[in-house]
Amino acid sequence: MAFRKKAVFILTYQPDILIVPECEHLDKLTFSAGTTKPTDTLWFGTNQHKGLAIFSYSNFKFKLLDIHNPELRMIIPISVTGGEVDFTLFAIWAYNPQDSGYKYIGQVWKAILHYESLLTGGHVILAGDFNSNLIWDRPHRKVSHAVLVAKLASLGIFSTYHTHLDIAQGVEEHPTYFMYRHRNRPYHLDYCFVSSVLLKKLQSVEIGDYDFWTQYSDHVPVIATFKIG
Repeated sequence: MAFRKKAVFILTYQPDILIVPECEHLDKLTFSAGTTKPTDTLWFGTNQHKGLAIFSYSNFKFKLLDIHNPELRMIIPISVTGGEVDFTLFAIWAYNPQDSGYKYIGQVWKAILHYESLLTGGHVILAGDFNSNLIWDRPHRKVSHAVLVAKLASLGIFSTYHTHLDIAQGVEEHPTYFMYRHRNRPYHLDYCFVSSVLLKKLQSVEIGDYDFWTQYSDHVPVIATFKIG
């Protein structure tokens, strides 16, 4: 929350695209003097203080796809153009308290089934807060993290972090979330999944440092860098 007060810190990494869950509405974004302004933006949500924002700090331009299902409130399909390669981006904040039994990873599962035609082939990125990890899989759950990862793999889509660092799901060495910002409550909940053609262009994956980022948030950034063109 209060991204306007934190933008300057992530912008030192010179991102091309930022996905920011729990971001205030664009009308409330007043950046400090000297802060680089985005070249394109989208925002989704019902709470003006806490929605899902997507920012471009490059030539990339965004267009919400007509196939968007508003019932999948925070799984947003976006056409990204203007760069060396056009691609489909799914910005994700897996949270819908009104959908009992599917309010976290279940939202992503429903989106994969609904948007499956967009996920087969081509350049695809799914990134954001999935609110899920293999460690919480249970037999009685309607949807499991393992099943979702397997489904994405069957579509040729893989986690950049796990592939690049050769780490299995559920045993991540770099947490992306610290409950109540406590070092002893670490979890890996934030992911960047990409199609095989983009995975071949992946250069690095970086997870933000606890000591620095927990001054500002209970999450740390996941930064995936690609060499395109």
